[in-house]
Amino acid sequence: MSKNPNKMHLNAFLMSVGHHEASWRLPESDPYAGWSVEHYKNLARIAERGKLDSLFLADSPVQQGNPGRRPTGKLEPTVLLTALAGVTEHIGLIATASTSYNEPYNLARRFASVDHVSNGRAGWNIVTTAGADAARNFGLDDVPLHKDRYERAAEFVEVSTKLWDSWADDAVVADKEAGIHAEAAKVRPINHRGRFFRVDGPLNVPRSPQAYPLLVQAGSSEDGKQFAARWAEAVFTAHQTLEEAQAFYRDLKKRTAALGRDPDGIKILPGIVPVIGDTEAQARELDAELERLISPEYAKSQLAARFKLDPAALDLDKPLPADLPSEDEIEGAKSRYTLIVDLARRENLTVRQLIARLGGGRGHRTFTGTPVQVADAIEEWFVGGAADGFNIMPAVLPSGLEAFVDKVVPILQERGRFRTEYEGRTLRDRYGLPRPINRLDDVATEVSA
Repeated sequence: MSKNPNKMHLNAFLMSVGHHEASWRLPESDPYAGWSVEHYKNLARIAERGKLDSLFLADSPVQQGNPGRRPTGKLEPTVLLTALAGVTEHIGLIATASTSYNEPYNLARRFASVDHVSNGRAGWNIVTTAGADAARNFGLDDVPLHKDRYERAAEFVEVSTKLWDSWADDAVVADKEAGIHAEAAKVRPINHRGRFFRVDGPLNVPRSPQAYPLLVQAGSSEDGKQFAARWAEAVFTAHQTLEEAQAFYRDLKKRTAALGRDPDGIKILPGIVPVIGDTEAQARELDAELERLISPEYAKSQLAARFKLDPAALDLDKPLPADLPSEDEIEGAKSRYTLIVDLARRENLTVRQLIARLGGGRGHRTFTGTPVQVADAIEEWFVGGAADGFNIMPAVLPSGLEAFVDKVVPILQERGRFRTEYEGRTLRDRYGLPRPINRLDDVATEVSA
């Protein structure tokens, strides 16, 4: 296990043929790649070649976007991770799963299984899932309240960790002579009774190599930050300016310390969408081509839905209306809503200009330039107290990931900012985090005493 404050963590956020909404329209792109396991295997190998800490797959239990306008289908991520585990040896494997529309037992079992399959490389991006469209897929008329979603999420993770602790590390003895496979007293029920869940346990999967998958979180609202301070070991976040990122970094580290945790035990990884060219002109040419391929009317309708407006209320060549809903009136993705509004107001963008800025990363920072310029940009935030590393979101895949791995990573390595070889064995080792102790061992000892 390694804790080197001079070296950053880099995660590859894989999304179909790229994070830019128009990337699928480029001649190089395969519009069927979103459900091609071979496409993702190739991306996983590229990322591991660059010694990146982990791969990340987003997910939502709902059809997102208009399938008539862009590729929207996606494979279930934990299933996909098992395939990626088979073609990689070192890189971490992080999948998104919702606490709003799953049950702790099944999900804890799924992530424990992925951790076994990958020999200790699993991570869980914990989300609460916003949007009434998702709620209606699960028999609800509307999305649960923001606060209720986070309270359910906290209890969900509590139950999951109990289930992962339900087997002692040394429960399995496999004594053929005595005919004892596991010591029954070390496979324990959890008997959880809470507001949202009643779970007896134990889990039907032995404790995995990491004990728990790496716990990742991506919400930046007040509820989200408190949840992260309690549970998260890595946080994916979105910021447009260095000052915003620094303020978030200080705030979350302070909250983590206030809860009795080591602030170094939570890694903050802002997203960045690098558009890379060998020259600045080449990079800007690619950026301009992607912007040209955006469908403005479709993008306007998506933006209007986020703002709870009729699309007719937005004029492509005028700024956002003055009378937008406040963050308090938004029940889903509160922090992202505020980020987008602040960006538009701060830079006095028209709706068309805002759409172009959001096309690459949906609110994440987009940076266009040469490999050296990209390395400089992320190093500035890293040394400036704004990040422990970055969630790399290539605008186009696989070419954008190849450019980052083959041209930006070597620069960071030469500067001593990134590893040249993998260290340790598990994903927790990559992030310099300890293997969680088994809390039920203490309980069992107290009871036996």
